[in-house]
Amino acid sequence: MAHVLIAGESWTTTSIHTKGFDSFTTVAYQEGVHDFKAALESAGHTTTFMPNHQAAQSFPHTVEELGQFDVVVLSDIGANTLLLPNDVFLSGQARPNRLRSLRDWVKGGGALMMVGGYLSFQGIEAKANYKNSLLAEALPVLMEDGDDREECPEGVVPQLIGAEHPCTAGLPAAWPALLGFQRLRARSASEVLVQVNGQPLLTVGTYGLGRCAAFASDIGPHWAPTTFTQWDGFGQLWGQTATWLANGSVVPGAETLTAETLAG
Repeated sequence: MAHVLIAGESWTTTSIHTKGFDSFTTVAYQEGVHDFKAALESAGHTTTFMPNHQAAQSFPHTVEELGQFDVVVLSDIGANTLLLPNDVFLSGQARPNRLRSLRDWVKGGGALMMVGGYLSFQGIEAKANYKNSLLAEALPVLMEDGDDREECPEGVVPQLIGAEHPCTAGLPAAWPALLGFQRLRARSASEVLVQVNGQPLLTVGTYGLGRCAAFASDIGPHWAPTTFTQWDGFGQLWGQTATWLANGSVVPGAETLTAETLAG
């Protein structure tokens, strides 16, 4: 079974309460990782969770440090959080570029998945900004310029497409509805396993000797309602996907997302 590092999936909300003449501020901290983490662990995988504020300092800096994990999942964590630890942003000290390290780790046989959200791929107002990062070439999808969110308050139903794949084996053709996703394009060397509104939802591929996946929606509110996260197939999907991602390096010479295929 795989050891999975999950980075992101946390947020702090600051609210100003005004009652006539007086006002006061409250702060609430929340995490959206519970159902996803439970799904992996119920399938026998082990997990390490780094919420955003911890990942800012503690996310591995080097390929060697990443080597303790089989799979890295980035979910709702913008590129700046990984690019600008306190040593760099506050103290002006040089540190390894963690997006380069992560890319190189995948190229050497690691496994990466990015999960959608307001600070994934490009994200709200393009603030996640992965399209312009070194990590972009290790993803099996191409990103838009600008804000890439597609809000679907009416709900949209994911649909399996193509031949059966180890990530989606045994799952029904139609899944519970999602409330939004990110507009992405699959690279030519990648495989789209699930679509939503005719666009890629779950895409898998390879980069160098490693494997990669992109899930264009969320693993928690608001895009993933409880009807999705508590669906029986939720645990099966993520358990199987983590297993596929971690299932060894790609055979040298196989088609990969190298420089020749990056134009997709």
